[in-house]
Amino acid sequence: MQPKALVMAMAGVSMALAAGTTQAQETFEWKLVTSWPKNFPGVGQGPERLAKLVEDMSDGRLQIEVFGAGQLVPGFEVFDAVSEGTAEMGHSASYYWKGKAPAAQFFAAVPFGMNAQEMNAWLHYGGGLELWNELYDQFGLDVMAAGASGVQMGGWYNEEINSVDDLDGLKMRMPGLGGEVMSRMGVAIVNMPGGEIFTSLQSGAIDATEWIGPYNDLAFGLHQAADYYYYPGWHEPTVMFEAIVNEEAMASLPADLQAILKTAVRDVNQDVLDEYTARNNDALQTLINEHDVELRRLPDDVLAEAKKHSADVVAELAESSEMAGKIYESYRAFQDKVESYHAISEQAYYNARNPKGDTTSSSE
Repeated sequence: MQPKALVMAMAGVSMALAAGTTQAQETFEWKLVTSWPKNFPGVGQGPERLAKLVEDMSDGRLQIEVFGAGQLVPGFEVFDAVSEGTAEMGHSASYYWKGKAPAAQFFAAVPFGMNAQEMNAWLHYGGGLELWNELYDQFGLDVMAAGASGVQMGGWYNEEINSVDDLDGLKMRMPGLGGEVMSRMGVAIVNMPGGEIFTSLQSGAIDATEWIGPYNDLAFGLHQAADYYYYPGWHEPTVMFEAIVNEEAMASLPADLQAILKTAVRDVNQDVLDEYTARNNDALQTLINEHDVELRRLPDDVLAEAKKHSADVVAELAESSEMAGKIYESYRAFQDKVESYHAISEQAYYNARNPKGDTTSSSE
């Protein structure tokens, strides 16, 4: 090779290497909007941990700024904001979007349905996540499971609930399919973001509410606005939280950053559930022992009536569209299988560990 040609070839290689280095070091700055108050314990801190994980794992190449509800968009506008590209990413719960995609409620909470362990199994190994993404494709969104609450509480009430009749005429905050079930039991359902619950309950605008569980309920101070705390949370055996990503924004990331983002979300998905499992009991004991909260079990007739109406509500949703039926068929089939196994594993173990049945620290 002639000296001139060699110099030109070397220059070409140098330019190519420089271009590759520039591309590899390209940085991205994203906005993540949530339906939760900024830095709220558990569900609100999950997105913060996600942003930190992604920044650390990517060596700063992907930086995510987290906005609480109302800071950039209202909590109930997260879905539209990410779909339209106002923000690249969002963190919320899919039952808030029932007006846009009714079948999305299957991926948040189904009354008397699967718990967090079972939902994670269905989503990641039973085809559920593929169906969730298929449902959101029409909105230009990718979706991943991004946390779970575990079994929630039955709610806070300003009046005693001794029978189904005591529910008639109550105004209650309860979203999703559980809210529809309660409406059929005579309850007037009011939807509102978490940040509005305390003042609404304290002022009497609502008579009852459910939020998440002791850890978050204590943080909101709901014990200062209601007298009675009921369990179990039949309406939400878990809530699966979602990370939604604008499809174009996701496609703009190099493959390694996409992998980092997905890995970080999967980590946070488990971490949020772990935190709730660790914190809820301590918070419950604080509510009972330091704030004299009356913890009560929902009456059997209330649970029986809720279960009857739940079957109707879920069946009607399944029949509402071809996609809803497809999701429900997958959900139901997986629940049937996992229930059968858990009867001789999880449930049998709980019964053996606690043969006397229901024991609590409450006065009933």
